[in-house]
Amino acid sequence: MITEDDIHLFRQGTWRRAWEKMGAHPDTVDGVAGWTLRVWAPGVRGVSAVGSFNGWDVSAHPLSPIGSSGLWEGFVAGAAEGDLYKYAIEADDGSLLYKADPFAFYAERSPGTASRLWSLSGYAWGDAVWMRERAERDLLASPLNIYEVHLGSWRRHGSEPQGEPRADGTYPGPGDPFPAQRGTYLTYLELAEQLVAYVSDMGYTHIELMPVTEHPFDGSWGYQVTGYYAATSRFGTPQELMALIDACHAAGIGVILDWVPGHVCADAHGLANFNGHLLFEREIHPQWGTHKVDFGRGEVVSFLLSNALFWAEVFHVDGIRVDGVSSMLYLNFGVEDASAKRFNRLGTEEDLEASAFLSRTNAAMGELYPGVMMIAEESTAWPLVTYPPSEGGLGFHLKWDMGWMNDTLHYLQTDFPWRPGAHGLLTFSIMYAFNENFLLPLSHDEVVNGKCSLIQRMPGDQWRQFAGLRTLALYQMTHPGAKLTFMGDEIGQYIEWRYYESIEWFLADEFAPHRDHRIFCRELNRLYAAEAALWERAYSPEGFSWIDPDDAGRSVVSYIRHGSRDEDDLVVVINFTPAYYERFPLGVPAAGSWKEIFNSDDARFGGSGKGNPRALRTRATAANGFEQMIEPVLPPLGGIVLKRTRPRKRGPAAGRRAKGRTGAPDGN
Repeated sequence: MITEDDIHLFRQGTWRRAWEKMGAHPDTVDGVAGWTLRVWAPGVRGVSAVGSFNGWDVSAHPLSPIGSSGLWEGFVAGAAEGDLYKYAIEADDGSLLYKADPFAFYAERSPGTASRLWSLSGYAWGDAVWMRERAERDLLASPLNIYEVHLGSWRRHGSEPQGEPRADGTYPGPGDPFPAQRGTYLTYLELAEQLVAYVSDMGYTHIELMPVTEHPFDGSWGYQVTGYYAATSRFGTPQELMALIDACHAAGIGVILDWVPGHVCADAHGLANFNGHLLFEREIHPQWGTHKVDFGRGEVVSFLLSNALFWAEVFHVDGIRVDGVSSMLYLNFGVEDASAKRFNRLGTEEDLEASAFLSRTNAAMGELYPGVMMIAEESTAWPLVTYPPSEGGLGFHLKWDMGWMNDTLHYLQTDFPWRPGAHGLLTFSIMYAFNENFLLPLSHDEVVNGKCSLIQRMPGDQWRQFAGLRTLALYQMTHPGAKLTFMGDEIGQYIEWRYYESIEWFLADEFAPHRDHRIFCRELNRLYAAEAALWERAYSPEGFSWIDPDDAGRSVVSYIRHGSRDEDDLVVVINFTPAYYERFPLGVPAAGSWKEIFNSDDARFGGSGKGNPRALRTRATAANGFEQMIEPVLPPLGGIVLKRTRPRKRGPAAGRRAKGRTGAPDGN
């Protein structure tokens, strides 16, 4: 039953479990089995339930208003699980709107737009140990290496390429250049076998799923949502998505969901103009044509707050990445006409209601599900995104570092002779690296819409392109912060990502450069997981110090990643040009033997094989502000990672820097 307390919390924006009573639920009334339906539709003349259970007859099952709450409810005797249904809403002008259920757990397979009666009971989870350990884990002192996946195009049935390679090294698929859907989707259950096995073998710690909430248009990639509580039926039932997540947990892999609370799509059956007017939304987005959500309505806040908690509670997700946070935080995001700009009660452009919603949601998640990480896709200078609400922050655990991504890709697109002049693009990120808890994203957004694939951005011939791609990955993995890589980047796919076809897996199966790059990524992932210095202090200045950030002339950067123990420290040197150094003088933080534990130029990875097979002994010669130095081989367009193997006992000043340099390069 809906109680007065429920209605009060709903209006106040603090109802955390609205899905338990709103929407459609199996019920028995006077001994007759059926389903009870509830929907929020204020200011309308009437609401009816229509569906396959009554021949879509508007007059068959009218709902009754619950006082003046704007809520409507009714019981449909004889309705059964799997039946299709919608709400027929008579607006105040007499028009009739057919709307999918905002709280539905399941939907008709696209291109159908109806909701489907469905219960989420019946799945037996097997991840109790995972969930218990997750609750006790320190999120910010654990490895976080994310593989971003679009389930509809990671792999498909019947989408193998045909034909010979083109002159530019790319390969045609059937019906090139732009077909209808190629192949058929893998199901959640097939993905539970194939995707989980692949990600486990590759050594990623987490999968991030691009939106699996129900959406009408494949080309939106899931970011224009119609069913916030419905796992998309493209790949199976909600329980089968649970099985996919359960399989991930059994393999030691966390699952992060993309979540889109800031705007809704304009499709007639969705949330837009739900009662004939703007209800869930307040305005049309000036850039995207979608409807921006109204965070000033308590009922809307309750709807979305409950939704975030729903995925953690019912589907056991391990993280939520909030899409488009910048668009939410600013009233005038995307508004170019100065006369059209709006301001808050303080006279500034921040959306105070949206920021309050984000803080409230993050606080509730931390209170109820402390092991679930909250991640912001936020690209502006909004302060304290990853600080707790008690300190005036938004309460996210992590924020995407879009500055690092843009600067790094800009640098790596620069041809080798011009890289010395662009050297600051590599080193600037350390200036602000610890202002927030950052995640370094190489996401789907960087390999679509004419931006080119990552490997196509690299200058030079094919060998140099793959070597450059390896330096990018090594720099990302050894830079402070968490990591995210989009599917397909690990095989060096030449074409941009296409949502309507599979990744070109045949490249890694049939062509050595692509196969070797996948091996490189797998070994780099394993290095990251094994070396505590790469993640124990990933968000703290104590976890990083420069050796030499200013070697612009040779386009080389060198730095130290610090663990909680001195013996875990790693020295990283990356050469971003094809120059080769048989001896590269380098200051190191401690005397002893330094062993090369990773080399991106290893012949196994398609490199030239220039490296340091023997441990390097230090000499008591000052270099780079240190009292000890080594002279490793530094490979062309490659990087090395060194670790001390036989530490000597330190004296009062042995191995200490002559001066500290944890911040900006000289001259910045």
